[in-house]
Amino acid sequence: MPKDSLITLTDPRSPAAEAFRTLRTNLTFSGLEKPLTTLLVTSASPDTLAGKSSVAANLAVTFAQGGRKTILVDCDLRRPAQHTLWDLPNDRGLSNFVLEGGDPEKHGLVAMNVDDLFLLPSGPLPPIPADLISSMKMDAAIANLKSRADIVLFDAPPVVAVTDAALLATKLDGVLLVLSAGHTRREHAAQAKELLDKIKVRIVGTVLTNATVDSSMKGY
Repeated sequence: MPKDSLITLTDPRSPAAEAFRTLRTNLTFSGLEKPLTTLLVTSASPDTLAGKSSVAANLAVTFAQGGRKTILVDCDLRRPAQHTLWDLPNDRGLSNFVLEGGDPEKHGLVAMNVDDLFLLPSGPLPPIPADLISSMKMDAAIANLKSRADIVLFDAPPVVAVTDAALLATKLDGVLLVLSAGHTRREHAAQAKELLDKIKVRIVGTVLTNATVDSSMKGY
């Protein structure tokens, strides 16, 4: 992960960090009529430049900084990234919690160096991630995490690549789709939206990464 992946912590006064705070505000207002307590963060296709994991992490930081108890869950059970991003072990995590139940703190849930922010890494990768995500035990795990936080963010695999994100999306309040300017192909973005529309999940918005910064905005 690049050093500036956690821009909300390393450079909180930057335009990028401010953009995440704006995103937090927009998501908060989008939940006025229908509460947004669980949110899936995913990308359209397996494009590492889309930065879905960095978006999920920075968004989690801004929610926590805004006074909401926040749990960030690495639900990418194929190519997990949150433990690397935060420099944490990944020997236990979501997969253990789903299979064994009980207290998530015993399965890797850890308080971060940001007030009100907690992270649950992916844990050992299961042989068939889709089976674990679609299970009733996963439903119980989500309910448990919801009871412990104001908002739970799930970092999930790309929508077009595998079924994991779609399966998980049906269990959550909304989906945030991450696209990368100049890299995410239009047909992949359209395909991702079509897939999510088919299963009638709520797409709360999109995030465009790798976009050109308007230099005229830097001084304000």
